[in-house]
Amino acid sequence: MCGIIGYIGTEDCANLILEGLRRLEYRGYDSAGIAIITDGRFEIRRAAGKLDRLAEALRGEPVSGTIGIGHTRWATHGPPTELNAHPHRAGDVVVVHNGIIENHRVLKAELLAEGHTFSSETDTEIVAHLVSRERGRGHGLVEAVRLALLQVHGAYAIAALDRTDPETLVAAKNASPLVVGLGDGANYLASDIPAILQHTRRVVFLDEGQMVVLRRSGATFQHIATGAPFEPKVQVINWTPAMAEKGGYRHFMLKEIHEQPRAVTDTLRERVRIERGTVELDGLNLTDEQLAGFSRAVIIACGTSWHAGLVGEYLIEQFSRLPVEVELASEFRYREPCVDEKVLVIAVSQSGETADTLAAIKETQSRGSHVLAVCNVVGSSIVRLSNSNLMTHAGPEVSVASTKAFTTQIAALYLLAVKLGLARGTLQPGRAAVLLQDLIEVPSAIETVLETPASEYVALARRFGNATSMLYLGRGTSFPIALEGALKTKELSYIHAEGYAAGEMKHGPIALIDESVPSVVVCPMGPHFDKTLSNVAETRARGGAVIAVTTPSGAERIGSDADAVLVVPEAPDHVMAFLTAIPMQLLAYHIADFKGTDVDQPRNLAKSVTVE
Repeated sequence: MCGIIGYIGTEDCANLILEGLRRLEYRGYDSAGIAIITDGRFEIRRAAGKLDRLAEALRGEPVSGTIGIGHTRWATHGPPTELNAHPHRAGDVVVVHNGIIENHRVLKAELLAEGHTFSSETDTEIVAHLVSRERGRGHGLVEAVRLALLQVHGAYAIAALDRTDPETLVAAKNASPLVVGLGDGANYLASDIPAILQHTRRVVFLDEGQMVVLRRSGATFQHIATGAPFEPKVQVINWTPAMAEKGGYRHFMLKEIHEQPRAVTDTLRERVRIERGTVELDGLNLTDEQLAGFSRAVIIACGTSWHAGLVGEYLIEQFSRLPVEVELASEFRYREPCVDEKVLVIAVSQSGETADTLAAIKETQSRGSHVLAVCNVVGSSIVRLSNSNLMTHAGPEVSVASTKAFTTQIAALYLLAVKLGLARGTLQPGRAAVLLQDLIEVPSAIETVLETPASEYVALARRFGNATSMLYLGRGTSFPIALEGALKTKELSYIHAEGYAAGEMKHGPIALIDESVPSVVVCPMGPHFDKTLSNVAETRARGGAVIAVTTPSGAERIGSDADAVLVVPEAPDHVMAFLTAIPMQLLAYHIADFKGTDVDQPRNLAKSVTVE
């Protein structure tokens, strides 16, 4: 949620900052702004709505300068108006901020009593006033920011400028992502890598309680609590700028759907040893003996990642016989969870910055659990906090609705399931080799699914795109795929959609069935086919339309019992979730495109949910 970019160098930076903000649009936002120091004064432009409005404001009143900050805001305190848009100013200081200041009311009352006046409803403006107050007490900008943040409670990534010190850009982080880009004669700041990737690949990910001082000559790092300096770990990012561009596709989401064969392949690369029937997982800081010693596993995640975790539950229990619970991180953290050193906690997150998942990790670690992160972003907070990591290598995912991150998370959990099975003795290398061979054939099978003519989906979108409600049904691993299909439909097209275990249909959802409520039934040929086919018949008997997602042999059995059939290749049941996920994504995409909604940036949503 929200996006930050900062620059100090020798270039005129207004367009650089604006383009960086465009590369952060996927995070979700409803207003934007920019502040640049020019000849000792601030030039600030802000606008409610999309970045085009900010660009229009900059065309009407151009600004120039070689140091500046920009921001895209996702409203928390106060509606999305120009007055509430960042940057916020107090005296000689401007600030941009991601996160939530939890004690802002107390701080605001204190500042008002001292005579400070406020122009917005945001919690962020308080930070600008705190820094300005410390400047008035004689502190330099760096120390003023540090002292101001010691008064703040909550999550934040901030960047601050002072018009009287045009050679310094200060930034700090606590529970909200911030990455520093190191250049030659110029340095950069952003809330995510794509914003600065075309300028540098040398980056530093700030950890909790750290701050950075950027100057043209370089960057220095220190701890907020003490001011003590430290040497950061510099990483080189291997993504290319082209990986974050649309590449000729109509939307980022469509591009990312079609990137899934490559993304799954990259996730498997150098980890699968078919000839030995083994898996080598870089970043897994556990021996086979330790893996065998766990009494159960708990998967914690949110949203789409939670659905991937549900698929992982089936795979881990099937391959390793290790009991698994899948928990919503947003609920798990508020319980008294029964975890200890005998429980393997698997935290699944696309961004690695999900606030609820981060909080859940800290809770489990305080109780002695080993946490394994399954994540797509190197250097993210969840990866750094966890004891082990299993990176998904999907590459940058720009569209808010996750697609390739989902299938690569399933691939990573499949690998982990095999690894656990081998360590626990429930899989022998010969059987593991068969399972791994099935897995490495998945990218090719996904390519086959993607060859389905778009016209089939377009026709379905025209037929069902005006529905006000839809049901999604499945059994086994098709159940979480049904949940994911319903979520994608809700996210993209704003049609109310619900996913259910098909066996639960008779326990309530069947009351919703009529001619106005189409059902998408995930029923590939396999152990659950016949029982799921009965749900198709029950739906049709009540006048409901059915879209069946099945295999060629399943399509023959279903025949005219379905109004439409989307076919995926025949495959073993344990890899079928990869294949049935693709029609779910494409159907939701084409319905949204038919309806004209914002596919890549659905309303009210953000890519990285960094607030609770």
